[in-house]
Amino acid sequence: MSCPICHKETDPKYRPFCSKRCADVDLGRWLTGAYAIPAEEEDRPDDDDLDPPRPH
Repeated sequence: MSCPICHKETDPKYRPFCSKRCADVDLGRWLTGAYAIPAEEEDRPDDDDLDPPRPH
């Protein structure tokens, strides 16, 4: 297995990374939002799209 950051051989101490540096680079990417899981927004009606309340 190779390090996902620099592609060197992994070190069991830092697996799946090769070093603390590459582990820190990966953590930094997560914390700054460089990695994101794509998602689709749900279609929710806006308040303007809802029927107005009917008088009783």
